Amino acid sequence: MMSSRTYQDPHLLLLVIALAVPFALVGSTNGEYMIGVGSHDMTGPAAQVNLMGYANLEQNAAGVHFRLRARTFIVAESPQGARFAFVNLDAGMASQLVTIRVLERLRSRFGNLYTEENLAISGIHTHAGPGGYLQYLLYHVTSLGFVQQSFDAIVNAIEQSIVQAHQNLKPGSIFINTGDVKNAGINRSPSAYLLNPAQERARYPANVDKEMNLLKFVDKATGKSIGAFSWYATHGTSMSRDNKLISGDNKGAAARFFEDWFTSTTKSNSTTVMNFPTPEVDIDKLIEKAQKIKATGGQSCSKRASQAFKVRKNNGSPFVGAFCQSNVGDVTPNVLGAFCTDSGKPCDFNHSSCHGDVRLCLGRGPGYPDEILSTKIIGERQFNKAVDLFMSATEELSGKIDYRHLYLNFTDLEVDLDGKGKAKTCPAALGPGFAAGTTDGPGMFGFEQGDTEINELWGKVRDALKEPSQHQADCQKPKNVLLSTGEMFYPYAWAPAILPIQILRLGRLIILSVPGEFTTMAGRRLREAVKKTLINNGEGDFDNETHIVIAGLTNTYSQYVATIEEYGQQRYEGASTLYGPHTLSAYIQEFNKLAEALAKGERLPKTDLSPPDLSSKQYRLLLPPWIDSPPKGVKFGDMKQDITQPKDGSFKKGERPSATFWSGNPRFDLLTEGTFAVVEMLKGKRWVPVYDDDDFSLYFKWKLDNITFSSLATIEWEVPKEASSGVYRLRHFGSFKKTYKSPVEYFTGASSAFTVS
Repeated sequence: MMSSRTYQDPHLLLLVIALAVPFALVGSTNGEYMIGVGSHDMTGPAAQVNLMGYANLEQNAAGVHFRLRARTFIVAESPQGARFAFVNLDAGMASQLVTIRVLERLRSRFGNLYTEENLAISGIHTHAGPGGYLQYLLYHVTSLGFVQQSFDAIVNAIEQSIVQAHQNLKPGSIFINTGDVKNAGINRSPSAYLLNPAQERARYPANVDKEMNLLKFVDKATGKSIGAFSWYATHGTSMSRDNKLISGDNKGAAARFFEDWFTSTTKSNSTTVMNFPTPEVDIDKLIEKAQKIKATGGQSCSKRASQAFKVRKNNGSPFVGAFCQSNVGDVTPNVLGAFCTDSGKPCDFNHSSCHGDVRLCLGRGPGYPDEILSTKIIGERQFNKAVDLFMSATEELSGKIDYRHLYLNFTDLEVDLDGKGKAKTCPAALGPGFAAGTTDGPGMFGFEQGDTEINELWGKVRDALKEPSQHQADCQKPKNVLLSTGEMFYPYAWAPAILPIQILRLGRLIILSVPGEFTTMAGRRLREAVKKTLINNGEGDFDNETHIVIAGLTNTYSQYVATIEEYGQQRYEGASTLYGPHTLSAYIQEFNKLAEALAKGERLPKTDLSPPDLSSKQYRLLLPPWIDSPPKGVKFGDMKQDITQPKDGSFKKGERPSATFWSGNPRFDLLTEGTFAVVEMLKGKRWVPVYDDDDFSLYFKWKLDNITFSSLATIEWEVPKEASSGVYRLRHFGSFKKTYKSPVEYFTGASSAFTVS
């Protein structure tokens, strides 16, 4: 839990004051809402499964930086009244098949209490979570098809987090606050943004949205907060395409910092090393003590043993802090800008390339060249703003809870162009700018952002897969179709056709659930259009102070939505706008219909349209994990490489003690709500867990031994500046199978002790 302790000092006094003030002074409440929050571990396979986001075949999971979670809030007007549930996933995006399966499970538990109408499942867009959980073929190419273990981990976590939130429902109040986050995102396609009308651009202070919207949930009975959910747009690409550790990236980090900060500053925890002055210690005596404590060797343990060593135990009623995604399409967290790796000069402005090669153009985060540090800094910037908004939130929400939901076939929607005629959307397609990638993750040589031409070789490759129809070619212009995914159905559909759109209302807050990545200006246009429709049809229920929030990558995934002007340049975002130049107009038109129905209290006509369930058609080409066989005489959990003790006898803050264990493949058991790695501190005669694999400072790294091809687990700890002087050791938990048909067995082992001074 050390990752957040850096932040106690700036905010501790405010929090203590807030808790000491009578609740009536913090904010009025009439118990109008029922509120509940929940959280559950959704960390998928930590070995050999491709990470979703960069489409890099070589980027397969090889350990855990920190765990992934599903975080849920439920709001209801009364125990039997209108309600909705919002789930925030530490995942790249939502998945239609995940949504289908979750709804089936909820139906078996709760009947029709939670349906596609009032359930939103949103992804934070980390590019460091296991893939293989969507159902359309394009998104499974690099994961070698569908990965059941990834899928099940996400579905189970969503279900359990919703169940927890449902069971925790209690009378409470909800406060909203807004403010700007400083320097956590810049526009990665500024040349495309500049194509939007100058008059429109002049209305905004920047080419990205800096505003964070935060909800604070407060228990009426105790006056204490139970959670906070915020929305802010920045990509989950602080971790690069070369990273192989599972990570929630900057938003997952912000959530971890926030939850740890709240927990450590509101209640004492015997396993928490608080940031108090360290008493004088005799380092020489500690070193002498540590030298006598040797590695334990591998030991058998139970399936749930690692859960007992968790520093953060899920007791069923946690404080939940979630950092949700918004209109993130053209926003990068690599805020230093994009530079050529060969010359160090800025990349080409229009094409984001260097001498015509996109592979040389890379964005730099604020901790460059350290991507972990960049992740931490961007996470901190969101976390710090969220704490400020949380502490100063006074605007209490009241009013109706309501929702509208609609499935639409986006491949053939007629769009009214504001009296300038009509147009239609197209079957899904990608342009050559898609293959160029972005400054966050460059694509293939031979492509540049802004390309509208396809060379002869790639044209032949395209046509071998599927030559675009003439209708498709005409409909998508000025995009030159590189992959006509909406016309590709072998062996099953490559891209979605039927998409959900959804509006959730919580008093004066409106959440727009969109199934993709809207660019900054596209999101602004959608928000403004919906607000205007609500005001014009709401009979005073809505005004300019109504809060409109976009929840990006929600309920399913359909890539990008650029403005028609941005689409014209065909940079990555425009080339990845699947349904043609009028995609945004179609979204605005259809969301306006939802907004009008919501404002008037009308229901939408029922349709038979629904997305397919393609689970029976999925390819599954990923091989099962190998059976590990450590050398003769070696047990699982034994040391391969023990702690290398420092020359002066003790590790200093910022140094990295590490140990490598003979291990099993982590795919045999995900250790859900448990941990692969623990740092233990000797307190008296008792070893106490003080860090686990949910901590930003602790790394679990997996690889295969070059000789035996058995699994090796390296536990690496970057000693935080808040760590107390003392005697520590590293512990590993894992699992293995003796044969494919044998049951999973569990083990643990601890390194020799070492001293931190």
